[in-house]
Amino acid sequence: MSEASKQQQSPLLKLALDLGPLILFFAAFKFGDIFKATAVFMAASLVSLGIGYARTRKISPMPLVTAIIVVVFGGLTLYLKNDTFIKMKPTVLYAIFGAILLGGLAFNRLFIKAVFAQAFELDETGWRKLTWRWGFFAFALAALNEIIWRNFSTNIWVDFKVWAIIPLIMLFALAQTPLVMKHEIGKKDEA
Repeated sequence: MSEASKQQQSPLLKLALDLGPLILFFAAFKFGDIFKATAVFMAASLVSLGIGYARTRKISPMPLVTAIIVVVFGGLTLYLKNDTFIKMKPTVLYAIFGAILLGGLAFNRLFIKAVFAQAFELDETGWRKLTWRWGFFAFALAALNEIIWRNFSTNIWVDFKVWAIIPLIMLFALAQTPLVMKHEIGKKDEA
């Protein structure tokens, strides 16, 4: 494998590594229970992280933080035989991402660039607006997860986690297209 191909993952492989553990969690839950699904989710998250590292020789911060939280909250779930921890995991994860993004703004740091810099390059105003939007969206997802897991069955929560969160994130990302187009450096320079 050439050095250039190690640096970049194909978008399909990246998508598979990002969504694979969640899909395996869903399948394991449907054919087992929340505890089997949690064990599968933990293992799949670590395998996904390892494959990503083997392909690029680096670990991106977002998958690393996600894997750590999955292992910690999944481990608590299995050790204590209490599914509350795995249900809280998305809340904690989204709240951490929201806090990192919005907290970074207080120190004039645009951490959102680490996530999207390979996809596009924005001017400073665009990065700031995108950071605000994704930060608040992350907190909204955290609140939504809290509402669902505290008020509905585990079955509904698992379905929500797989079939509602992913589309919500994709729709939100698509809704940012006008902002990205308006502030993208390459596009503005050509106009």
